[in-house]
Amino acid sequence: MTTQAQVLDQISTDPFTNADSQHATEVEADTFSFGSTIVTAFQQGRFNTGGGCSDVGWATSLDGGQTWQHGSLPGLTSIEGSGPFDRVSDPAVAFDAAHGVWLIATLPLSENGNPLPPMLISRSSDGINWNNPVKVTGTFSLPDKTWVACDNNTGSPFFGHCYAEFDDNGIGDVIFVSTSIDGGLTWGQPVQPQGAPIGLGGQALARPDGVAIITSSDAFLSSEIAYGSKDGGKTWGPAVTIASPVTHTIAGGLRDLNLPSSAMDATGRVFVAFHDCRFRAGCSSNDIVLSASRNGRTWAPLHRVPIDPVNSTVDHFIPGLEIEPGTGGATTHIGVTYYFYPQANCTTSTCQLMEGYISSPDSGRTWTDPITLAGPIRLTWLANTDQGFMVGDYQSLSFVSGLAYPAIASATAKIGNMFNEAMFSPVDGLTEGLALYTSDDKPVPNAHSDHPPRTTPARGR
Repeated sequence: MTTQAQVLDQISTDPFTNADSQHATEVEADTFSFGSTIVTAFQQGRFNTGGGCSDVGWATSLDGGQTWQHGSLPGLTSIEGSGPFDRVSDPAVAFDAAHGVWLIATLPLSENGNPLPPMLISRSSDGINWNNPVKVTGTFSLPDKTWVACDNNTGSPFFGHCYAEFDDNGIGDVIFVSTSIDGGLTWGQPVQPQGAPIGLGGQALARPDGVAIITSSDAFLSSEIAYGSKDGGKTWGPAVTIASPVTHTIAGGLRDLNLPSSAMDATGRVFVAFHDCRFRAGCSSNDIVLSASRNGRTWAPLHRVPIDPVNSTVDHFIPGLEIEPGTGGATTHIGVTYYFYPQANCTTSTCQLMEGYISSPDSGRTWTDPITLAGPIRLTWLANTDQGFMVGDYQSLSFVSGLAYPAIASATAKIGNMFNEAMFSPVDGLTEGLALYTSDDKPVPNAHSDHPPRTTPARGR
């Protein structure tokens, strides 16, 4: 049974009016929480072609999601007025507990193809007042899919190390990682993992013992991979395969990269989520699936998140995965947000996009009733891109005091040519559903993807 969530609080809106972007649109949020503070960052004013947006916005709650302040990052784009770059994309949020600083990573974009720094890092001591960004060192031909995360484990030998991951699409999505040890002020020379793996959408996590693990998609979106560092980011080991997704093509022309979403419990066990159709006869629609690893090298078989029966018509995709801080082992508290269509075989004119949430209090052994957060949303209400209608290549949620606070892109009908796609978070957070149930579904023998394989490296700007 699916239940309706609490009222959503609109936490931001696109403030820009430049004629070459789509206004008012906000898409692709990442969030992070530390203590009672939640910071989220997202794209504002998405461009139709060429990638990126007018600027990256932020929304911050200092009181555990009760109230929010919001704005746009300074020093990024000429559209905002104080930055040198034409566009920006791919925001990610981190907190460096060792240095007491919030970080937002962004991807600068150039309209004339000039070489670019691979990443910009905006810094703030309070999540409200943001400095002009610093550049991660070096320039690259076509950097893509930036991410940042920090080692906040006080017992780790690398407490205070922050890891910036990106790929260079100009040379086939070769992966690089740079490390900062001074709160993001300066960054080391970007290094490649052993074997020079290619991929995009990497998300770094740090174990209590200091081992860093990054999960990613490969460059062709045909497998989910992981690689790690035992020396604080000086070197990174070779990539291993987590799983090879079997996928149903998402209907209606919605933008879909199927990048993994990752989180770590208090014991250092890594969880990864993505969408997959192997549990459905005929690959008729996608489920959200999970795998887990204690070391980042060997991964458990995929398990289906039992949002609804395998014979339902529902298609699930673009998950956001988070684990409540301090929970681990058998009592790992998992939260998963996801978009879905009630009817998988819909069209651009008939698809009804919805947002859902489901959680597990016991490491994925049992799951609560799913909650519907938003929708139905018509696809034509969303920002359109050269890769499809867009809510984001990823989404995110954070926990404060056991309550989940996702930041989600939702939309209502346009007024004339003006969009109404903005960022929302549930008032008072999301509590656990009442029912607890398990799934013993097995993969369908000989399941096959109906998503055609890519022949060129993916691009996610």
